[in-house]
Formats: sequence, structure tokens, C-alpha cells
Amino acid sequence: MLRSRRGQLDRAGFDLPAVGRTRALGLRREEVAALSGVSMTWYTWLEQGRDILPSRQVLDSVARTLRLSPTEHAYVMSLVGYAVPVPGSAGGPGPAPGHVQRLLDALPGSPAFAITPDWGIAAWNVAYAALYPNVATVAAADRNLLWQVFTDPYVRMLLPQWDVDSRRFLAEFRAQAGPRLDEPAVAALVERLHAASAPFRDGWSSHDIEPFSSRERMFHHPEVGDLRLEHHRLSPSDHPDLHLVIYTPVDDGDTPARLASLLAGSGHSPRAGR
Repeated sequence: MLRSRRGQLDRAGFDLPAVGRTRALGLRREEVAALSGVSMTWYTWLEQGRDILPSRQVLDSVARTLRLSPTEHAYVMSLVGYAVPVPGSAGGPGPAPGHVQRLLDALPGSPAFAITPDWGIAAWNVAYAALYPNVATVAAADRNLLWQVFTDPYVRMLLPQWDVDSRRFLAEFRAQAGPRLDEPAVAALVERLHAASAPFRDGWSSHDIEPFSSRERMFHHPEVGDLRLEHHRLSPSDHPDLHLVIYTPVDDGDTPARLASLLAGSGHSPRAGR
């Protein structure tokens, strides 16, 4: 892949002269190495797929030189076993792609939202805003699922099994974000939670790790009472960095009607607060 990408680059874009009279495309290996700040031998071995372990910094530098797309960059990093950094911002997660928002909006009877790798809430639908109204009003920097679980009294009231649910959320977060703990967005979130929540500090120190699994969850909504919802998670193939979390009502004789009543009285807009 690196060799192919190297051969497609426009030499003029690097202020390099054409090779001969006609060859305007393609960089030499030594040129890529020099532009990336790595040795010629090291870059050659990397391009040849030798059994070496380049640092994250080396791969990032080569990816920038070769002008890899985010998908190509992610692919190269994954081959070596590195998690791909996801740009973070003190202003909170950026908006989800339009087609992801439209998919969430097409699930009017199921509370659903999209989260980034550091669990920032990037999008949600009307049903989720009815279940958790604060999602539309919280400051963007605090619109993070783990932050809300451990700091928002409304969430604590909404989860009658909060002690169990919060520890499970934390174990799932560590399983997902463990390879990214040195990234600024994740490190900042963990540091903030350490300062803000004693239950978080206790749970984090246990180092529990648990993969996500679809399961039933109990909610207690102040307007309609208990809701039993089944919890699912999936990722769009073109945005694998996003996880869509979808709650479907369990047919227990009460939940579908209670959820329908909640949604019928909801005045929330799917794009409120975006």
C-alpha cells in the first residue's frame, strides 16, 4: 500500500522537480524518508513489510508525508497494532455524519444515540431526548456518556440499579478505550472524573474489564415509571469509530405502552441542542 501511494503523489506538491522530462508523479523512497524524518533503511523495511515495530510517531509522520486518508492511516496503524487517534476537542464531540443522524431519526420508537471512542455523545434521536432530556441542554464539553453516568443526578435517578450499571459501564469503557488511554481526550476525561466522582475513582482502581453484550436494562423515568429496554450496539461500516447505541422496548406488558406514552408527550426535537 505504501509503495502504491508513494507512486501516486504529485512531485510538484512537494516542491520536487519532475524526474526526467515527463515523470511528474511518484516520490522516491529516499525522498519519502527524508520528508518523514526517518532513515532510508527504516522506511524501506516498512514499505517491504519487514518484521519491525515502528513507533506511532514514525507511522504518523509517514502517513502525513504520503497524504494518507483517515481510513488509510487507520489501516496502516491497525497493521502494527496501534489504536488510531481520534481528534478530540475541548468543545466536546463533533456532530455525527448526516446519514448517521438520519438513521437515528428513523428509529422513532427506540431511544438511540451515537458515541465516539471516548464516549462523547455525537448524535441522538427524539426518543433518547425524551428518556434523558439533559442530553440536549448539557454543555458540549460535558456531553459524554461516562461523565453523565458518574456526575448527573438525573442519570443516577434514571438507573435504579446505578451501582451495578455504573461499574459495568466503566468496565466496558476500559475494554474499549484501554488502548487509547494516552490520547489527550481520553486522558482528560479520566482525570476530570477522578476529581469529580469518588465512585469513579473506586471503580477505576479495580481495573475491571468487560466486553459489551446486548442485554436488558431497567430505567425508572420520573414521568412514566419503570421501563425495561434491551440494549444493543452497532457501528456503521463507513464510520467504525462511531458506535450506535439503541434501546428497544421489552414486551413485558407495560414497557411498550409506557414508552409510547412518554414519546407521545415529548416536545423534544431530534436536533435540539446540536
